Amino acid sequence: MIPEVDLQAIMKHDPTALADLRHGAEQIGFLCITNTEISAADVRDVLDAYREFFTLPEREKRAVDMARTGANRGWGAPGSEQVDPDANPDYKQVFDCGFELPEGDPLRRSGLGVYAPNQWPENLPDFRLSVTSYYAKALKVSMQILRGVAEAIGEDPAYFDDKFDRPMALLRGNYYPERPAWAGEKDFGIATHTDYGCLTLLATDGTPGLEVRKRGGGWIAVNAAPGTFVINFGEMLQMWTGRRVLATPHRVRGTDQERVSIPMFFNPNYDTNVAPRGAKEAISAGEHLTKRYDETYVHLQKQG
Repeated sequence: MIPEVDLQAIMKHDPTALADLRHGAEQIGFLCITNTEISAADVRDVLDAYREFFTLPEREKRAVDMARTGANRGWGAPGSEQVDPDANPDYKQVFDCGFELPEGDPLRRSGLGVYAPNQWPENLPDFRLSVTSYYAKALKVSMQILRGVAEAIGEDPAYFDDKFDRPMALLRGNYYPERPAWAGEKDFGIATHTDYGCLTLLATDGTPGLEVRKRGGGWIAVNAAPGTFVINFGEMLQMWTGRRVLATPHRVRGTDQERVSIPMFFNPNYDTNVAPRGAKEAISAGEHLTKRYDETYVHLQKQG
């Protein structure tokens, strides 16, 4: 069973909350978090903003198509991602934005895709404000959870603190339509995968769809109403912690209802060494993440 943990209890170092957090991180790879500073109303507001964007005419979404830049910034059309090479491209749409580096930061001139400029639709003046306001809150809550994870697995709560002042943090709006009539066994809203990075803070509209692979086989449905967040951990954190934290496969097959979800993929600074303690060679967080992004989009690159 996936534990539900109160974030305020974690921040107060409550032993029961930390034990539940540890169980979710070490044994399951998923948990649910309640009582954060992001309210249910905050989530509903940003869900509405994404819905308004996704209902725009395609020509307006094409104006901010991430395919033009090669970075995860802007709109991703249906079929633009393929997280599982044995499945068909995912039929969802997405909108991505990321961390804005301050003026004068040398990384602004680096050309690194993980710090690329954000793209915003011209005809939705409130969209940028709504999304960036939520983004700022999600950054803070994600760091609070990660501090709790550090404490739960036996590290100092500040273990990760200095690695996230320029985070490769990507906020995504997912739009999953009703499962198409043409969909077959290899068609998914998003096929089976593990997240690439560190920690994912997922808000949803309450519509079912997310399924998590059980250790003994089979799938368990995971759902959360606005205001409760599904947390899962990525390949990077599993590696970084020497497998003390698990990255668990999950998917969205799709149902007869459309669904909107908002994951915050919370990842450290580009130059962070995410090799496990005692490793002989460093592993760059940015290089790891860039490699995994390139693998996701490689089928489109081959097609030109």
